[in-house]
Amino acid sequence: MSIAVGIDENGLGPQLGPLVVTAVTAKVTAQAEQRMTHDPTVFFHDRLADSKKLVSHQKVQLAEAWARAIAGPAACPDALLQHLCLDSQAVRHSLCPDSALPQCWSPHDEAFQASENQVCLARNDLKDLRSLGVDVLDARCVILCVRRLNDGRHRGVSRLDFDLQAMESLILAIVQHTQQPIDARCGKVGGMMRYPSKFTHLSGFPYGVLHEQRSESAYRLAGIGTIRFLQDAEEKDPLVSIASLVGKWVREMLMNRIVRFYRQHDDTLPDASGYHDPVTNAFVRNSQALRQRLGIPQDCFLRQGKKDVC
Repeated sequence: MSIAVGIDENGLGPQLGPLVVTAVTAKVTAQAEQRMTHDPTVFFHDRLADSKKLVSHQKVQLAEAWARAIAGPAACPDALLQHLCLDSQAVRHSLCPDSALPQCWSPHDEAFQASENQVCLARNDLKDLRSLGVDVLDARCVILCVRRLNDGRHRGVSRLDFDLQAMESLILAIVQHTQQPIDARCGKVGGMMRYPSKFTHLSGFPYGVLHEQRSESAYRLAGIGTIRFLQDAEEKDPLVSIASLVGKWVREMLMNRIVRFYRQHDDTLPDASGYHDPVTNAFVRNSQALRQRLGIPQDCFLRQGKKDVC
């Protein structure tokens, strides 16, 4: 059996909350690998598809169920988050001033939302995938907080650059863990068609170009395996779809922490998604005085600049 990886991002474009990049690793049979390439529809159903079609800011139970089914028993959401994160807590908190730590990282008053039945269904879905030759092993994510994104922007590093760098970090970690080449399929980074010149963590690996097209760019890297960047990858690869769902839960849980932190001080603030919408705009506007009083740096709260374009 070979090692397949699906990677996707959540939260590239919002004004609040982190960018999350998630990888799901699986052992796959040769037959399943062929199906994933030529007829992936056999793997999809009403609980496995693009996360944008299945979950939303106020309805993340399905995404949580997938995360819990893959990771195994967790006592609380924060324990599940710790398991999923590639980086240590020290790394995640390294840029945080003391005043901003509870805004992003406090698990106060947090609880799972998915029912045991929903988690059981997700476990059964994993068994069904296994019967089709796809044995999901684990999920890992990289969390890029607002402060990190803003600091990068000041240095000329865009959100798209961060997205690709996180994908590279996850790929390297998986190869080091599995000790064998992988076949990684990633969501396209913006509209990018040529990737090697943008590599950072993978820049030292000799590579060959398989093809570079608008729909797919693919490369073979010595010591790594094959890396493909697919347009609409969540609709073409079940592991990318699962990564999208798990990453959606991580981002929404962290966004809920931000909202909950401010609503503990002012319960008139709305339940903001963090995206570019009227509710989030009101949340930003109406929390300004409170943030100043609490000493929250602007760079830890609001993403700066326009949405990046490739």
